[in-house]
Amino acid sequence: MSVTSQYKDAWEGFWREAPGVPGSVFWDAEPALTVGLHLALFEPHMPEPGLAMLDLGCGNGTQTLFLADRYPRVAGVDLSAAAIEHAKHLDPLGRIHFQQLDASDKESVRGLHAELGDAQVYMRGVLHQCEPAERQPLVDAIAVLVGERGRAFVVELSEAARPVLMDLAQGPAGPPPKLAPIFAHGIAPGVMPDAEVPGLFSAAGLMVLASGEQRLSTTEFSADGTRIELPSKWLVVGRSQ
Repeated sequence: MSVTSQYKDAWEGFWREAPGVPGSVFWDAEPALTVGLHLALFEPHMPEPGLAMLDLGCGNGTQTLFLADRYPRVAGVDLSAAAIEHAKHLDPLGRIHFQQLDASDKESVRGLHAELGDAQVYMRGVLHQCEPAERQPLVDAIAVLVGERGRAFVVELSEAARPVLMDLAQGPAGPPPKLAPIFAHGIAPGVMPDAEVPGLFSAAGLMVLASGEQRLSTTEFSADGTRIELPSKWLVVGRSQ
């Protein structure tokens, strides 16, 4: 199966209108506060660090660029062609292989795996945005991409993030400026039970090797100047220990 055209169009419209500079969208916080913290949790579980690193759902590529400073082979894929164009502009030297990809399309995923080989996969905040029926195909794609030797680091908003986001969206002044476009394009975060995530990976034949909780930084701030952070849960998965 592939994602619905409505879902794809929503992301395409969002990224077409988004400014093409790092930090311009709600979740695009500085890499040191996002992927940098995640790598400290991920790297101890990479038995083969020489594998390609894939940023799945890379958006405008801010986090992918950070990965490219650390690993010799890095790729970034996103459902939105407009997001990939933003990412390519941030990488004028072409160090990163950026590609538009529907990760629920089995043939496309197999083609990417044939190109990269088994990979380390980094995915931040993608599953909770998917329609429920599209989550298992996406996780199945991760299982193909990591193959036998790779690992995946996945971080998703927890159930506890939902009321925080709703409070922000329904505040007296309306949602913060960087959150408003998400809702305007119909990309309101979905409700995904915390217990659903490990079950999806188990069904795809992957083991949860490590897990924990960490607040996810955003680019918005509350009225008192405090950075808005959202409750999230992370896990590392692979074929075996």
